[in-house]
Amino acid sequence: MKIKLLLFSALLLAFATSVFAQSVVITSKKTTYTRKKPIMDFKRTFTVNRPLVKASTPALSKKIQTAISPEKVLMFNLQEELTEVQWLEETDYEVLYNKNGILSVSFSMTGTGAYPTTTYKNVVVNTKTGAAVKAADVFTNLKGLAAFVKKQQAEEVKASIEEIKKEKDFNEPNPESLFESTDFEVINLEGFSVNNDGVIFNYEYGFPHVIEALEPSGSYQFGWKQLKPFIKPTGLFGQFVK
Repeated sequence: MKIKLLLFSALLLAFATSVFAQSVVITSKKTTYTRKKPIMDFKRTFTVNRPLVKASTPALSKKIQTAISPEKVLMFNLQEELTEVQWLEETDYEVLYNKNGILSVSFSMTGTGAYPTTTYKNVVVNTKTGAAVKAADVFTNLKGLAAFVKKQQAEEVKASIEEIKKEKDFNEPNPESLFESTDFEVINLEGFSVNNDGVIFNYEYGFPHVIEALEPSGSYQFGWKQLKPFIKPTGLFGQFVK
């Protein structure tokens, strides 16, 4: 009887571990930091909103926590912001997907140098291992995938040029020149995100600040069926194309 109970308990624990590995609990911790020697009064404080992770084990929680640290994803140095750099004003995040062993988080960072700027970065984590997911981990034929995404980008660029031509305040006779360096390459596959509809790839066009409002979104959504030829069957995304 004891053996049966022990076996049942082991099976229950294994099942529970498997279930919890499919998603994690995320809570927020917002911290306001004060600069001792601000270069301007509005630079006196800045706020960092951190996602706190509770996974199936403390070790896994810590690993995921590190992977989705705002400092790591947004690539800023907290000590330098407190003393020398003094650019940052606020960071925030949004959980886009948290199930099926996948955690996708989008981060934003706002600061002021010559002018206010907001940047966005994404990270996808395997919640079973705690490791950040790279394009090569889940996709195959990366050159082909980049070319596939580029087709949607070409449509966006064409539509954007037509819209820019309608802008009365835009005096440049050749809006096509804004896209002379536009080229979705393999490196641009990194920084993708996941939502309920599939995968989103992102591209920064880098328009000058004065015409930043005219910049296309650079966000390309694809469903799992569309991406099936490029998904590694043995990777984390293989579960969606079986």
